[in-house]
Amino acid sequence: MLRKRPPPPISGLDALVEKHVREAQANGVFDNLPGAGAPLKLDDDAMVPEELRAAYRILKNSGYVPPEVEALRDLREIELMLENTRDEAERNTLIAKFNVLLARAGAMRGRHFAVDSDYFQKVAEKLAARRRS
Repeated sequence: MLRKRPPPPISGLDALVEKHVREAQANGVFDNLPGAGAPLKLDDDAMVPEELRAAYRILKNSGYVPPEVEALRDLREIELMLENTRDEAERNTLIAKFNVLLARAGAMRGRHFAVDSDYFQKVAEKLAARRRS
């Protein structure tokens, strides 16, 4: 049986920041900011070196995404499948695939993800909560 864990405690600084943000929001400090209500500019390439911008734009317009992004999409797809399966054997197969994809994504970024049962416990709790609601 899965036990629900309490959320991690908020540090004093985090709590103080949260309090000030909530107060500012209540006082309307964030109202009427430039760009309020406008869609976010998600294709900003200011961080891409100028000599690479044209090539990146061509790749993006051709539907190419970096392997890391593709791996993250695959992880999300498996997570959605996990939400909808009730078969324990299928769940174990999906978790194994998830584990492999997570390791690949980490390798692409030069990191090693230590995927342990505690992580999957948290994923299972999250999925169970979604199923109940």
